[in-house]
Amino acid sequence: MAWDFSTEPEFEEQLAWMRTFVRDEIEPLETLDLDGPTLKRATAPLQEEVKARGLWAAHLPPELGGGGFGQVKLGLMHEILGRCAYAPSVFGNNAPDSGNAELLALGANDDQKKRWMEPLLDGELRSAFSMTEPNAGADPTLLTTRAERVGDEYVVNGHKWFTSNGSVADFLILMAVTDPDAAPRRRASMFVVPTDTPGVEVLRDIPTMEHPEEQEPRPGGHAEVLYRDVRVPVENLIGAEGDGFLLAQKRLGPGRIHHCMRWLGQSQRAFDMLCERAVSRYTHGSVLSEKQMVQDWIATSTAEMTAARLMTLQAAWKMDQGGTEAALTDIAMIKFYGATVLYNVIDRAIQVHGSLGFTTDLPLEGMYRHARAARIYDGPDEVHKVTVARRVLRGYEPRDVPTEHVPTRREEARRKFAHLLDAAAVGGY
Repeated sequence: MAWDFSTEPEFEEQLAWMRTFVRDEIEPLETLDLDGPTLKRATAPLQEEVKARGLWAAHLPPELGGGGFGQVKLGLMHEILGRCAYAPSVFGNNAPDSGNAELLALGANDDQKKRWMEPLLDGELRSAFSMTEPNAGADPTLLTTRAERVGDEYVVNGHKWFTSNGSVADFLILMAVTDPDAAPRRRASMFVVPTDTPGVEVLRDIPTMEHPEEQEPRPGGHAEVLYRDVRVPVENLIGAEGDGFLLAQKRLGPGRIHHCMRWLGQSQRAFDMLCERAVSRYTHGSVLSEKQMVQDWIATSTAEMTAARLMTLQAAWKMDQGGTEAALTDIAMIKFYGATVLYNVIDRAIQVHGSLGFTTDLPLEGMYRHARAARIYDGPDEVHKVTVARRVLRGYEPRDVPTEHVPTRREEARRKFAHLLDAAAVGGY
């Protein structure tokens, strides 16, 4: 099988422009304490520059206003955007809006696309993905939020949390059980639910390690949401009844590739800080870069990031060639490996900076808290490892254990290659 991650010179020029643009125009915004409305005003002219370059909402096909780039090119773009938390929104592909737009592009009808997807792409609306439940964890077959058909409506009751952006969203994409007696992967369906629908109650943005203090509703917050007799019109059903799991898989596959490439961008930024500190800090008779321990961290980080990058691009290439199904093992593998690499590189960068790395004077401590969550969301690492192991083991069959009455493998091999052994013994070879 041939492998080809190459891109055209024209696209390489776009990537070069993105690197400079993110570094010079977007990263400086991190030093300012901006509220939501101020940040939106600050990034609006930057978004216009992105649109002028033809890089806005690049994850969507051209007929929907995107670039139609494919996963390899998108991955290379996300690697650059991962350096700064504000960058994805400037390029119109910030989570969860980008994934929700992809989901609507895949499953929504024309009326739904016009009402929800097009304003979402234009930045007029914000969305949230409401799937995770407190007691279901990473197993969507355990979802209990119920959507019961009553005439031309569904009545929804349930409890969700970690509905990212839920407190600032205009609409929710809700996954709820429509047929509890169906096969596990046909029990649930997806709906568009405006957040101002009676019975939708956004309780709070859950305090987390990344944002430990409960704050006002904000982009990036992880909302806890109650649905109490929420009446959803039948026309808000996305796709057909029972399509919820399939749509979720189609949404999460590309999203995990983008996550992993953004983690590489964040890793590279932390690694740059590690190396700059190593060649600058003098202690115990030499700069840190001359200490073997630090050299080990630099070498190991380089190898890990290189491996993660190649694995992720391979997954993206497989998806471009054969769709999500062709890359399932790779996607699961890069999710846990990429999260581990991100965590390790940032941890080493903090260690090299000593007490300074532990302070908020540098972005490393915030990056570290964010990186810890990467090993949990979109499925904990352990679940993805199980997926990889199971899929790998499908290629193996059990073998009988030889008994004393069955020739050993060595004896079988000796008989099979006796002519070679005899010839070698008499110098025939």
